[in-house]
Amino acid sequence: MIPDMFRGRGGCGWLAALLAIALLCAGLSGCGSKYVPGISIPPAPSKKTAPAPAGKGGTYKPYTVLGQTYYPLGSAEGYSETGVASWYGSDFHGKKTANGERYDMYQMTAAHRILPMHTRLVVRNLDNGRTTEVRVNDRGPFVGNRIIDLSYAAASVLGVVGPGTARVSLQTIAGQRIQYVGPFYVQYGAFVVEENARRLRSRLVSRGFAGTRIAKGELHGTTFWRVQVGAFSSLGEAESMRLRLTKESPGCFIIAD
Repeated sequence: MIPDMFRGRGGCGWLAALLAIALLCAGLSGCGSKYVPGISIPPAPSKKTAPAPAGKGGTYKPYTVLGQTYYPLGSAEGYSETGVASWYGSDFHGKKTANGERYDMYQMTAAHRILPMHTRLVVRNLDNGRTTEVRVNDRGPFVGNRIIDLSYAAASVLGVVGPGTARVSLQTIAGQRIQYVGPFYVQYGAFVVEENARRLRSRLVSRGFAGTRIAKGELHGTTFWRVQVGAFSSLGEAESMRLRLTKESPGCFIIAD
């Protein structure tokens, strides 16, 4: 559902970006952590770049899918949109969503390209007037002019299952606050050679970062070894460490287990 791409090499270069987005990928094995939007590094530049959205409280770092670059928003407050909705069901049931959850087609969730994870939306079917509330936990859709992919349950309520698509309006719920739950880690680097990751971990531990771990991940059959400093009980603590480590490894980013 979410073919987010990443690239780079050790020391928080392009491979670190690759692995940051890998944490978002549904259906990929070995990616048990959740990506914390807004604290990451961008993938390699793309020839096709979507304009950065304006007037929505700022943007997070972009990600690229199928040659198109997207800019997740820094805030969901006041967001509204009108366009075509689609839905996804049993083919993705049980697979990982962009925020690390397992997709449950019977829950009221949805995929959106740029809204922050856990944003709650009121969705109205403009063809029949039906309305429901959904929570964003995935990225997409990346097809045509569609603006949201609904779960089977949400699509059923809105009457979208039969026709497959429908014209809808989206509106965020006023005053909502998005909370991230830890523990949190700062990803320092990532390697395709495990021994390189182990050497980096040893150096970090010797410097006093005793909680540094190595997390294994896979994408398209390639195994990656991610070196992560932690753990931190709050996002604020993790951000302080990220800023500290950025001086020596500029592309470090935060994940949440």
